Amino acid sequence: MSTATITAQDINKLRQATGAGMMDCRKALTETNGDFEGAIDWLRKQGQKVAAKRSDREAKEGVVIARTTYDNKTGIIVTISSETDFVSKNADFVAFATSIADAAISNNVKSSEELNDVTVNGAKISDMINDKLASIGEKIGVARFERLDAPYVSSYIHGANRMGVLVAFNKDAGEAGRDIAMQIAAMNPLAVDPTAVPAETVERERAIVTEQIAADPKMAGKPAEMISKIADGKLNAFFKENTLAAQLFVKDTSKTVGDYLKSVDSELKVIEFKRVALG
Repeated sequence: MSTATITAQDINKLRQATGAGMMDCRKALTETNGDFEGAIDWLRKQGQKVAAKRSDREAKEGVVIARTTYDNKTGIIVTISSETDFVSKNADFVAFATSIADAAISNNVKSSEELNDVTVNGAKISDMINDKLASIGEKIGVARFERLDAPYVSSYIHGANRMGVLVAFNKDAGEAGRDIAMQIAAMNPLAVDPTAVPAETVERERAIVTEQIAADPKMAGKPAEMISKIADGKLNAFFKENTLAAQLFVKDTSKTVGDYLKSVDSELKVIEFKRVALG
């Protein structure tokens, strides 16, 4: 492969795998005639802090950090991935991930790409990650970045940084914000209410319950209208279990989440939420 045939995509792939700079990646690919693994070895031979042949490893462990701004108008979730829980449970690694989340908040970051370019104490986060990768010998990186902006955003971290939740409200939710975030962590709703459930999910559920009803021997010969009404009932049960406002409130199962919010403030509503979990 000649230099002319090395594409920007090739260079970016090598950058993602190694954390090396663009010009270094271009030179490595040029020197090795475009051989990807050879380019990694070339970079290492030049003293670059890269991990050998780790580009295909899964990074299912890590640390999830949820943060909000001081005024609770913005919330972010940052997941810094690792290969093993030995690394993710290390206090230094948790502190490292926390520093990245704090940088995301203080720099008003809107995407993972933007986050990688943020500078902390004179060093770009992408370089900090590359240095950490080299020092611990595991593939790590910004695996996920989520952000919510609203009149009020609450955050919650659950299970030793294995799950993070953001909840956007239409107004100040106070302590109720944490209650709702904990509800989302525990019950994993699909959406705020039935209208927010994706149409394809509703169609899939309707098809499943309709088929189940039609297969029941007791329903043999029953009119389609009856089967449809029973399907509607089963769908309503699905919505009660899987949409936030209709779920039973875990801290008081005598009421729904919607009822709880009304008891706090008749106008308080959840606009949107994000739930990020490892594994």
